[in-house]
Amino acid sequence: MTPPNLLSQFLHSACALSRFGRLLTTQGLMLPCLILAAVGVTTSGRADDFVRTEDVIYGRKPGVALTLDVFQPSRTNGYGLAFMVSGGWFSSHESINPVFLKPFLDRGYTVFAVVHGSQPKYIVTEITEDIHRSIRFIRHNAAHYGIAGDHLGILGASAGGHLSLTMGVHGGPGPQDDKDPINRESSAVQAVACFFPPTDFLNYGKAGEDAVGVGILANFKPAFGPRSDTAEGRQALGREISPIYHITPQLPPTLIFHGDADALVPLQQSQTFAAKAESLGATVRVVVRTGEGHTVWKGFDRDLGLMADWFDQYLRGIPSK
Repeated sequence: MTPPNLLSQFLHSACALSRFGRLLTTQGLMLPCLILAAVGVTTSGRADDFVRTEDVIYGRKPGVALTLDVFQPSRTNGYGLAFMVSGGWFSSHESINPVFLKPFLDRGYTVFAVVHGSQPKYIVTEITEDIHRSIRFIRHNAAHYGIAGDHLGILGASAGGHLSLTMGVHGGPGPQDDKDPINRESSAVQAVACFFPPTDFLNYGKAGEDAVGVGILANFKPAFGPRSDTAEGRQALGREISPIYHITPQLPPTLIFHGDADALVPLQQSQTFAAKAESLGATVRVVVRTGEGHTVWKGFDRDLGLMADWFDQYLRGIPSK
């Protein structure tokens, strides 16, 4: 166990991981750090609670290994969840902590904490490919980890929520002629849960509001790359990376939590996503937290438990309470 008096030191070091740390924290997007502080518990589980395997390589970019950490509870339920370690499309191994994962580990879920390539070196479209690869890797190794390969869930917050919804709308079979058998696996997920995700960068808070690295998201322009330099490029890129434009009736059951005082990712983002999904017959539930902004809130741990309920219902087939 990490001694309680070391928790603040841990949080300080985690939030200062990169030269973007101050920006991300100020904007409310360095969520792994914020969540730890709000939950207020120690930072690792007992050895008999779970086994953590660190730095499992799920893919490679030129000169870069893509890794995930695997958390296997002592009493597994045979199902797996992919947790997106992402704030402002920046990801780091040091931000992974069992505190956020505890409600899922307590239910017996094996959790894969996925670290992706970070901006500014990699842009959103490249990061999305990392997430496809991670889901394919998990599915390919499902038997090894003792989980059902055909029932995977995904979760995240803010940018991690955007990536989760992106897998919800884009996940699917890989190219069957690929020489790597992992790439031939499906990246589809069967249930999604997330906090305050961006869903429509072209109508951001109101109709016609462009946020593809401009306006309210100008500080995150490196994540959008050079295509965001022109209005024409932003329109094409915004449509490509916004989950709302790719919803089909096959969207997996999706749960979203969002505060109605969120100044960075407007509540409208979740509401319009849900409205379109429901019009197509998909199952989406938006839970609005009154007075809450783009950060953790009182009862955040309770909402994590509600996410676990969601996965119980739509992955394990346990009726809702």
